[in-house]
Amino acid sequence: LGTALRLHPGTARLRVLGAGLPARDREAVGTLALAFEPPPPPAGVAALWTPVRVAPGGAFRIAGLVHGVADGTVELLDPAGRRIAGVRPDDEGRFVVAGTARAAGTAPFALHVRDAGRASVEQLAVPLWVAPQPPPRVLLLAGAPNPEFKFLRRWTADADMAAQVRIDVGGGVALGDAPLALDRAQLGDLDLVVLDERAWAGLGDARRARLADAVGDGLGLLLRVTAPLPESTRRQLRAFGFEPSAGATTAELALPASGSGDAAVREDAADAGADAAAEPGQSEGTPPRLLRRDLDFGAADAAAAGPASADWLRWRVHGRGRVALATVVDSWRLVLSGHADLHAALWSEAFAAVARPAGAAAPRIGAHPRAGERVAVCGVAEGAEVLAPDGRSAGLLVDPATGADGCAGYWPRLSGWHLLRQGERTWPFHVLAADAAPGLAAAALREGTSALAGEGSIAAGRAGPGRPRRGAAWPWFLGWLGAVALLWGLERASVGRRHAPGASRPGSAALR
Repeated sequence: LGTALRLHPGTARLRVLGAGLPARDREAVGTLALAFEPPPPPAGVAALWTPVRVAPGGAFRIAGLVHGVADGTVELLDPAGRRIAGVRPDDEGRFVVAGTARAAGTAPFALHVRDAGRASVEQLAVPLWVAPQPPPRVLLLAGAPNPEFKFLRRWTADADMAAQVRIDVGGGVALGDAPLALDRAQLGDLDLVVLDERAWAGLGDARRARLADAVGDGLGLLLRVTAPLPESTRRQLRAFGFEPSAGATTAELALPASGSGDAAVREDAADAGADAAAEPGQSEGTPPRLLRRDLDFGAADAAAAGPASADWLRWRVHGRGRVALATVVDSWRLVLSGHADLHAALWSEAFAAVARPAGAAAPRIGAHPRAGERVAVCGVAEGAEVLAPDGRSAGLLVDPATGADGCAGYWPRLSGWHLLRQGERTWPFHVLAADAAPGLAAAALREGTSALAGEGSIAAGRAGPGRPRRGAAWPWFLGWLGAVALLWGLERASVGRRHAPGASRPGSAALR
């Protein structure tokens, strides 16, 4: 487009036919008025939101938008090709599927879109990076032995967490690891403290104050409310910003079914003979209804995701850390009923919402990088490089204009997993093939071009200063013509000239 505009100076309006303008042509539009009528989007996935990285054993969600698939289904396939979740998009085509990551490394999940007749519409690769992370350092405190604490402790052991356990059994006797003084140094070595209301009351004012100071320094605190809260405990929680009620009664907590999704989707899979085999520790069907304390949290935030988290888990920021209240009282019934995956997702979300974050922030890479197209890589410094699948490396040049964001451009040549390296740290990211995910590519072209559509003054406000355009030439020609005529007239004029005696004046003839 830039070449075409240089060959046709004075162009004032553009009309775009087809799918839209790629990034290099959008920069050439500048302040020109642009008309664009996008064609109908292709059937399949038109938008996709995936997690940047997932912790081993952690739950994740994939959201998206499909077009042209009325009454269809969207299935999530694990790296082995097994169907682990399935949903029907809503009337606008939006969907959300959930899964659980396993071992650390790159995991090639996939989305399979089917129409109402179970025919395949599109299968889209969704590679995820399961990032190895140091296990959180957790302190588990219980005021008395109970099944809820038993299965929570077993889950932390299965997740390879570095957990210290202390259970009071009365009469000054405690079971578990050696007692902790809970001083500043010991609390600084922990990422999360989990305790129930009886253990909280037994800490004493001095240790509660030290615990609150540690939360201000970044420690996470998760208080399990399994019984009505006395007024003294509620008063202490108000210091963290909660306004809790006593929670004297219990209420039911309904969790979504694990496995392949809602009943309609499972019936479709059964009719088609689809492979919906459950993973170990996972049972199809509706899980048992749990109980939670009917607690009014006051002004508090719910966890970002997770099974019915808004009903049983709320947290508040305190300094650089977080304090959360968890009100579920019998999640252990999930394990005994064959829904260990839901039990793990329940507490994994709670721990992730509150625990002290580990490590520095990862660089930010543009969504859905594609071979042959520029992708922005932000949060890097000089010396960063990208290693392509064929082993060739390319250094990144940080644009000084991006300031503290530290952004650079990278043009991938190949599809597949690339490795971003900054010093001793590395971050893998996946690049799509040039012809992969046609629905996503069409949506990117359509949205980028539609943002420039409109009259020139409107487009200029959105697109910024464009390429300078040459003005009309006729005013300059008239100016030149007038200057030449003036000079010619002055050269021929006799006004103000002195003539020698006997010389003839211009335009006169000598008479003899």
